[in-house]
Amino acid sequence: MRGLIGKKIGMTRVFSSIGRSVPVTVLEVGPCHVTQIKNVKNDGYDAIQLGFLDLKEKHTTKPLAGHFKKSNVTPARILAEFQSVPEFNYKLGQSFNVGLFSKGDFVNISGKSKGKGFSGTIKKYSFSTQRKTHGQGDTHRHVGSIGAASDPSRGFPGKKMPGRYGNKTVSVK
Repeated sequence: MRGLIGKKIGMTRVFSSIGRSVPVTVLEVGPCHVTQIKNVKNDGYDAIQLGFLDLKEKHTTKPLAGHFKKSNVTPARILAEFQSVPEFNYKLGQSFNVGLFSKGDFVNISGKSKGKGFSGTIKKYSFSTQRKTHGQGDTHRHVGSIGAASDPSRGFPGKKMPGRYGNKTVSVK
């Protein structure tokens, strides 16, 4: 299996052998049930669809209820696809959990970062503020100049500007 689905429960700390405190994240991972096996013939690519966290039957739409009934699993709140391992024989309804990993394995964890809404460049990119003297008035937290004057008479693509900050997919090894 190339991946599992989980959710963050909280944070705690673990002490190393020399007594240093190491912050750690506690995750609830699995059990994840195989809800669909995709192949090149039917879908154009090979993948495994997994479901995580049980959902009440009454909160499931009719198309999804049929999808889960076909795979003989209870309705799941979260569905995700992962690349399949070519030699492994997957079965509908099969369950996977953290037993796939052994001590010392390296994993990549992906999730959404905390959304911070519309933010200026000082918060978003750690820009410094402008001087609060020499006639600046109330513009000391503004971006400042964003491009040249008459040539090229435009702002360049990729310029760091104010906007939405956070709520992006972030991966950590």
